[in-house]
Amino acid sequence: MRNLIAFPVLLLAIILQSSIVSQVKLIAGYADLMLIVLAAWALQEQVKSAWHWAIVACMFTAFVSHMPWWILSPGYLAVVYLAQALRKRVWQAPLLAMFSVTFAGTLIAHLISFVALRLSGAPLPFSDVAGLITLPSLLLNMLFAIPTYTFIRDLARWVYPLEE
Repeated sequence: MRNLIAFPVLLLAIILQSSIVSQVKLIAGYADLMLIVLAAWALQEQVKSAWHWAIVACMFTAFVSHMPWWILSPGYLAVVYLAQALRKRVWQAPLLAMFSVTFAGTLIAHLISFVALRLSGAPLPFSDVAGLITLPSLLLNMLFAIPTYTFIRDLARWVYPLEE
């Protein structure tokens, strides 16, 4: 029953991503709210369903965006893997872990998207993509990371209450 909370939360995240967050642009970069939500959820100690959330997030994002699910999946699954690996090691500094996962996840997701677009024939120079899209997206993801982490931490405490 606790896994069902993923559908309304991720549906709300994709709606916010496509309607509000996508309008907040820095140069040509944009924030990836789904990536940030996945990182924050996977960093919570009591959460056991982060991999399920990543699969649902891939489906929702692929439905809304023009990027196929098989390109989105490695990036989102890498975010969950990194978050769970850091959760075991950096347990006293959750915001540091959140920033690290957001930073690495953004770079991985953008690199996978860049390689896929280059293989499909898009003439994108790496320096332009890195300077005009990836770095501004990285900054926006970092800015959205703190409020998203706070919201997801409270949600995880509500879904998985501490036993008394």
